[in-house]
Amino acid sequence: MDWERDGLVPEDVFQRFASANMLIPSLPAPLPVQWLKQLGINDILGTVRVEEWDYIHTAIYTDEGPAASLTTGVSYAIPPILKFGSKQLQERFLPDLLLGRKRICIAITEPEAGSDVAGIQTTATKTPDGKHYIVTGTKKWITNGIWSSYATMAVRTSGPGPSGLSLLLVPLLNHPGVSTRQIKVAGHLTSGTTFISLDEVKVPVENLIGEEGHGMKYIMTNFNHERLTIAIGVTRQARVALAAAFEYCLQREAFGKTLMEQPVVRHRLAKAGALLESQGAWIEQFVYQMTKLGKVEADVELGGLTALAKAQAGIVLDECARCAVLLFGGSGFTTTGRGEIAERVYRDVPGARIPGGSEDVMLDLAVRQLVKIYQGKGKELERPKGSSKL
Repeated sequence: MDWERDGLVPEDVFQRFASANMLIPSLPAPLPVQWLKQLGINDILGTVRVEEWDYIHTAIYTDEGPAASLTTGVSYAIPPILKFGSKQLQERFLPDLLLGRKRICIAITEPEAGSDVAGIQTTATKTPDGKHYIVTGTKKWITNGIWSSYATMAVRTSGPGPSGLSLLLVPLLNHPGVSTRQIKVAGHLTSGTTFISLDEVKVPVENLIGEEGHGMKYIMTNFNHERLTIAIGVTRQARVALAAAFEYCLQREAFGKTLMEQPVVRHRLAKAGALLESQGAWIEQFVYQMTKLGKVEADVELGGLTALAKAQAGIVLDECARCAVLLFGGSGFTTTGRGEIAERVYRDVPGARIPGGSEDVMLDLAVRQLVKIYQGKGKELERPKGSSKL
């Protein structure tokens, strides 16, 4: 809570996690075994070999492990480099990034383009000699950006719409033309939320991740991991808030008896608890499915549902955090003392319902994806004309 009040996680905490290779587990499973072994990383804390790490381990790590202030760059900004970056690009950057010697952020969102990724306006124009991109624009609400040496950045390399987007590895820290400033937000105070200005920033063409015009596809393949891990972490936050309120209600007395002896209090806890346990079971089901499905199949079958699970996690957190604040009463409205955990979690609710895809966008995406799957499966079941019913 001291870090929360200071709005900063001490730098040595990041370094301790990095030196123990405990940022690596935030990558999507399966882990990049070849790269890790090349860097001398054969296991996680001497207990799980890197080739055996799966999404069940990822879920435990996300549920119990470090906050987004430490993991966001590794979790969301490194995977596109691993999946789509050239060998030369990987060899230049991955050793420092995987070992935590340098930090990186994912820079998609802009002041005028949040969940509408296709509306990105930051441009990357090639120089006449074809050796560099000149990047101009702004990025906003970028987690960890203030501390990052690099950004995996969505840029517009050609015309409008999704086909004009590309991913570029852009230098940030002390790089000419780049300025960053921390943004004050209501919750997630230790995440280093950043506004990035890019004024004719020169970036080598070798920093292109994958191919020009494929940026939207690369971004979409990144979202499922992001949304699932957000859902896991948010579900844990909801459990923390509700557990704190439950304990408090066993101790706090009002009107001659404990709050827990009041039927209305038990009713409120029961409603929030039912939502929480259902969400927890759903998340565990997702995680199990991720261990059984290949990446391509999971993206198709679970993409829409992952968006739905992320949206539902925010809804459940809102209910559980609000329940906790109300049951703590005045203490739940205070930033110190017995109810500070409820107050702190409740401030984080918008940070669960907006980043990673705003809630309404996620709900709509989920249904559109499910309609597409339903129609596809229906066509597979149709009998050819003239075929027998038997």
